[in-house]
Amino acid sequence: MEGFKALGLSYKNAPIHVREQLAFNELEASQFLTKLKEVFNIDEALLVSTCNRTELYYTSETDVTKGLIGLISTFKSLTKDLLLQYLNGYDSQEAAKHLFRVSLGLESQVLGDIQISNQVKRAYQKSADLNLAGPHLHRLMHTIFFANKRVVQETRLQDGTASVASVAVDLIGGFIQKIESPRIALIGLGEIGQNVLENLNSDDASITLVNRTRSKAVKLAEGKDILVSDFENLDQVIASNDVIISAVSTKTPIISSSSLKSGVIHKLMIDLSVPRSMDDDLENVPGISLYNVDQLTEKTLKARKTREKAIPDAERIIVEELSSFNKWKTEMEVSPTIQKLKNALDQIRREELARHKKLSENEMELLEVVTKSMIQKVIKLPVLQLKAACKRGDAETLVGVLNDLFNLESAEIEKK
Repeated sequence: MEGFKALGLSYKNAPIHVREQLAFNELEASQFLTKLKEVFNIDEALLVSTCNRTELYYTSETDVTKGLIGLISTFKSLTKDLLLQYLNGYDSQEAAKHLFRVSLGLESQVLGDIQISNQVKRAYQKSADLNLAGPHLHRLMHTIFFANKRVVQETRLQDGTASVASVAVDLIGGFIQKIESPRIALIGLGEIGQNVLENLNSDDASITLVNRTRSKAVKLAEGKDILVSDFENLDQVIASNDVIISAVSTKTPIISSSSLKSGVIHKLMIDLSVPRSMDDDLENVPGISLYNVDQLTEKTLKARKTREKAIPDAERIIVEELSSFNKWKTEMEVSPTIQKLKNALDQIRREELARHKKLSENEMELLEVVTKSMIQKVIKLPVLQLKAACKRGDAETLVGVLNDLFNLESAEIEKK
């Protein structure tokens, strides 16, 4: 896809503290894309920003990479040196292929991640709302969505539960089904904690976030029906919630049986911390179901192996659908030449008819029908040859020949 480019970073090459600084919330994404359109006169752009990646896809016939880095630097108050250290660029086919791989979960930290497809769809909707999705981006995105549908139907890339966070969420879902107005506390909002939060989709449960840095919890809860509590109130949070998920970075456990109030206890406690943040003595408390990272990881191994086996099939689908998109794009590129050829031949037809002024109205109507039919038959072969040339990848040569034979460029200028 000529002129299509990508610029961004992901968990593969940037640590979480860098990814956090470059992450865009909904409002920031809209503001940035609007600024991008104004400054660079870009008509097509897509901004995908998650806890694992921030990537900007755009269409530009000129190289605006330095300018974009400058805009990101100013918008996010980050140094250009920091951005240059981590940002990767993709051009043309590599950019389109990378977007396919990202959207289908092949580039995700959790192979075959279902969430990324929805995140890309939301990013595309934002681009459309801001009039930043032109014909090429529309077609590319719908081709990607079709490819994702094929991956779901034809492969096992999304089978099973392949992340610790998603296994934890599955456990939570089963546990709270039996509880009226369940309450969930998520303690620690690093990368793992944010992954759990992203996967929590329970409309029935009340969610409370706890983090050593309260401002981070407030930011993640912004615009959502989520509560925030101070880290100093940890014992109170543990006592008042049915599900406790801890993803806190700590050298020694901070949650033990002493954190629990006396009485009948019925709680699910999930420790995602390494080292562990929940004491082993919790296992001896009646009514407590305690899970640690190792136990959850065991549940993911089988799914990961199944998904890994599906990678070649998913990559084959990408090749097929990207080829389909490229075919459409090439045909779109030659369609102006086809239209110019039609216009040139029709101009000759009309000029010849205009010379025969003595013809009756009925005769003129008959000639209109006959000559238009002739033009349609004359142009049929060049159009078929152009489409065949598109498939062979040498349409540019035939476009040049037609331009020279019929002087199409000059004819178009004269017409204007």
